[in-house]
Amino acid sequence: MLDLGLLLTLYPPPKRGAMNTTVPPAIRIKGIEKSYKDLHVLKGVDFDVARGSVFALLGSNGAGKTTLVRILSTLLKPDAGTAEVDGFDIGADPGRVRESISLTGQFAAVDEILTGRENLVMIARLRQVKEPKAVANGLLARFGLADAGGRRVATYSGGMRRRLDIAMSLIGEPSVIFLDEPTTGLDPEARIEVWNIVKGLADAGTTVLLTTQYLDEAEKLADRIAILHQGRIIVDGTLAELRTLLPAATVEYVERQPTLEEVFLSLVGDRSPAADQAAEKDADKEGTR
Repeated sequence: MLDLGLLLTLYPPPKRGAMNTTVPPAIRIKGIEKSYKDLHVLKGVDFDVARGSVFALLGSNGAGKTTLVRILSTLLKPDAGTAEVDGFDIGADPGRVRESISLTGQFAAVDEILTGRENLVMIARLRQVKEPKAVANGLLARFGLADAGGRRVATYSGGMRRRLDIAMSLIGEPSVIFLDEPTTGLDPEARIEVWNIVKGLADAGTTVLLTTQYLDEAEKLADRIAILHQGRIIVDGTLAELRTLLPAATVEYVERQPTLEEVFLSLVGDRSPAADQAAEKDADKEGTR
């Protein structure tokens, strides 16, 4: 079962009548530091994320990506530095920050006992959204889960669970979404499904901060890319800007070696169904002579 206390932290009800003043950029980070005793995880992180863009934070395991996301989502306090999300300071106004964001972690935070529709309705009610059932049905249709909405999530594939997880993150129309390694453990087809969802979010004006260790994922999705290494941002820019850091590509002749499949087929011949049928016909003709 899900921790309802954590759910209320991640999906708080909005404050009625509150003004939603926004100040660009969508995310601004200055000098964020975090240590665990003698382990210095973040050593002064600085970067901005433009509104309505996809920002990819790259780094190896243990680089501090998840720690930074937890700080930005107000689940963890930094030791030093400041950060603003959607114009609100994470230290001075954490409640307003949580109203503006959604967080999707490395593993799908869905209740396997409930159906897909029941998961969405539960989050909609926690966020005090009007007509939660209608909202749930709309998201199921949007994410290609309408036919599976009445099934228990325990029967879902990994890709379906991730789609449901992201759909839950969109309830309440957050302006900023944190996706912490959203495709970890997914098969190639499910990864492509998540990529298409991220592209759609950005096209709709949502700001997405994506952490990943998959370079191809950042290359396909991100408007800007930052690399977090040993607690610091060592580079921040567009893909084109990052490519200029290396020498220009040169064309070289590379001898291509045959694959095992090609070797096998060259030795045994074409054993496709069509070839088998042709061989059978030839054998029949020889037998009738």
